[in-house]
This record gives sequence, C-alpha cells and structure tokens, in this order.
Amino acid sequence: MSITATASSATKLSTRRVVFPFTAIVGQEEMKLALLLNVIDPKISGVMIMGDRGTGKSTAIRALADVLPEIEVVAADPFNSHPTDPGLMSDFVKQQLEAGEEIQLARKKVPMIDLPLGATEDRVCGTIDIEKALSEGVKAFEPGLLAQANRGILYVDEVNLLDDHLVDVLLDSAASGWNTVEREGISIRHPARFVLVGSGNPEEGELRPQLLDRFGLHAEIHTVKDPNLRVEIVEQRSEFDQAPEAFLEKYRPQQEALQQQLVSAQDRLKSVTIDRDLKIKISQVCSELNVDGLRGDIVTNRTAKALAALEGRTEVTVEDIHRVIVMALRHRLRKDPLESIDSGYKVEKVFNQIFGLVDLATEAVQNGTGKPAGIR
Repeated sequence: MSITATASSATKLSTRRVVFPFTAIVGQEEMKLALLLNVIDPKISGVMIMGDRGTGKSTAIRALADVLPEIEVVAADPFNSHPTDPGLMSDFVKQQLEAGEEIQLARKKVPMIDLPLGATEDRVCGTIDIEKALSEGVKAFEPGLLAQANRGILYVDEVNLLDDHLVDVLLDSAASGWNTVEREGISIRHPARFVLVGSGNPEEGELRPQLLDRFGLHAEIHTVKDPNLRVEIVEQRSEFDQAPEAFLEKYRPQQEALQQQLVSAQDRLKSVTIDRDLKIKISQVCSELNVDGLRGDIVTNRTAKALAALEGRTEVTVEDIHRVIVMALRHRLRKDPLESIDSGYKVEKVFNQIFGLVDLATEAVQNGTGKPAGIR
C-alpha cells in the first residue's frame, strides 16, 4: 500500500463519514504502533490484535484508514489498480497500457474493507460467470472483497471465529499479493495486496498456531485500569459524539502531522539499514526461543526497520529491536498448557540475555518491587 500526501486533507469533513481521529485515541500504544508499522511496510504481513471487548480495536483500525492520504488509482477499475506499478495492476489495465491506450486516473481514500464472519468464499474471492464465459467467450468476473481491499486494509473482527479455510485464503493472498479464482478450467487472477488486520477476544478461542504464525505482528491490548485515563476516554468520546466536526477540527494539526510522518517514513524505508551483528542477535533470540521457521527473524528485521523509518532514522538501533521483538515473536512460541509464564515476558528475558542488557530478574531486585518493570 503506497501512500502519497495530497492537498486533500485526511480530515476533510464535508463529503464523508466522520471517524474518530487516530491521534485522539488514548492508550493502547502497542496496537497503534503495530498498525502504523504495517502501513509503512505492508510486507510485515499484518497484525493480530487480541484483547478484551470494548477496548477500541475497531475504532483504531477505522481511524487508521481515515488518517491515510488519498491514493491514485485507475478510474473505474474494480481492483484499485496502481497507474504505474505492474505488481498492483490488473491484467486488463496492463493490456491497455501495452496497447498504448490512454488510461483515466482518479484519487480515492485508502479502502478499509470489513470482512463479515458469515462471508462465503465467493464473496471473499469473487466469482466467474461460467455461462457468460462459455456463451460469449469472455471472462466474466465479479470481484469480491479481496479485490476491493487491494492497496488498502482488510479488517476481520473476531478472526478466531472465522472458518479456517477462509483464514487460509486471506493469509495466502496477503502473503503473495495476488488472488486467483478458478472455476471449470477458467482462471482469473488480480492484485490483492493489503494490510490484513485481525482482532479477537482470547476468551472466545485461539487461532491454530500455523495460522497465527502467518500474521506478522501480535498486539495484546487490555482494559485501561487507571481511573483518570478511563475518565479521559469517556470525556473524549462524549465530546466527539456531541460535536464530531468540531472534535475533528481540534485534532486536525495532529492528524496532518501523522499523515506526513507516514508518507516520509515510506519514502525513507528503502534506505534504512540494520547492522549484520544485530541481525545475528535477532536470529539468536529466535533460535533460543525455539521459534519454528524463519518468519520470526524476517518480521523482526522488517518491523525494526519500519520503526526506524517512522522515527526519521536510517539505521536500526538495539532499542528499535527491543520495542518490536515481543510483538513479532510472542505468538510464534510453542505453547505449554501447564506454563504460567507470559510469552511476552519470555521473549523479553531472552532478548536481554542475547543483547547483553540487564536481566529482568536482576532489575526486579534492583527496583525493589519484586517485579520486572512493566509487569503488573
């Protein structure tokens, strides 16, 4: 998903539905960071957000799509085709360009597609009209949700309740960037490069480990306990509901600043480097934690680079890795049903050992709490 700053503000009020501003969301920093990093580098492969009900998961995702700048697309194209990037272009548009035809361009908001739990495979992937194909000799294709989500965000609420087969389809498309539909010997394919965001409540069941592993990051969110923060959230929501346009205008400078920060980060990402010694240590952490496969190594490297780009730097630091490695690895650890230690704590402990930082147990003694910092 490529984003480009335009004169059309992400907070334009007159022609679209009002959405709670991303920069006004209180707390849930891990979730917000995971979403922003996936926008900067969609190849991180999405984020799984697990947490309590009513913690702002859906609000944050819709707010993220709303803050992003408009993208340039081929007009009247159902796949949001990019006018110059062949990897984000439908075959029909490619044929037009190869034939030297002029294509019309348009600008639109980054699409944010909700996938309902009851969706069928045809609704998700699209359908081919076999009768029309046989009688008229044309490939009559009715695009599905994956086509609409190209170059945007595909959001699946309660993904842990979605049929495993559909989850496989979504993850395969997100990984390859293409969706292929085959019916009766007829095959259609189209670009389907999107940021896949899943959310769920752990009380309602977990995803299978092999499916969970396909999500790049795993963010955990919890109900805010601080009474002052809870009051602030309630007051903000009340203010937004009573006068949404005035509320958006209040946060307009922050929204525009974030939009420009994301645009700059995408441009900067290609020049961000990570020292080989840091790469080796990342792989040591993954090996020590017995993480299956190499996705953990790859995602940690990508995410750390995206964080450096977000913060205006071109070289990854140990602190960058520290801030993202738990999100990148906690869902890839082998689960022991009898183990009470939090997987995030295990990742943090091994990270400190490999990178030569203060061991958490030592820190707990030093700070006199009996608990590592950040553990409550």
